[in-house]
Amino acid sequence: MSEPFSVPVTVRGYETDTQGHLNQAVYLNYAEHARWSLLRAAGIPQSELVAGGVGPVALETTIRYRRELLAGDEVTVTCAFEWGQGKTFRIRQLIRKADGTVAAEVEGVAGLMDLTARKLVADPRQRFKELAADPGLFGL
Repeated sequence: MSEPFSVPVTVRGYETDTQGHLNQAVYLNYAEHARWSLLRAAGIPQSELVAGGVGPVALETTIRYRRELLAGDEVTVTCAFEWGQGKTFRIRQLIRKADGTVAAEVEGVAGLMDLTARKLVADPRQRFKELAADPGLFGL
């Protein structure tokens, strides 16, 4: 199995809390950055989603904090899609320090919303296949 898609991020000082740790909410920003980066790498810019009348929606997110991150830490944020049969799919992500230590695990359930009907697309897997220039990045 190949390595999941990933992006590098450097923890910035203004993202830390009074203890000097990365603020809990910023982990979500890093995960979101990796997801949008994967979409762009697969050939699906945000403007194309909107033009196609669809948009990804987060339905559930769980973060497991494993190790602290401090200003200046270099991390890699992974992103892997897991497909089922229904209207939703899972996204599994790791935020890993340069030495390989997992700092956080982010898991989510998402869907692809039809922006006109305001309902989830019945087969998001197929829609991503149709939209992507490189569907392999989605595990398709």
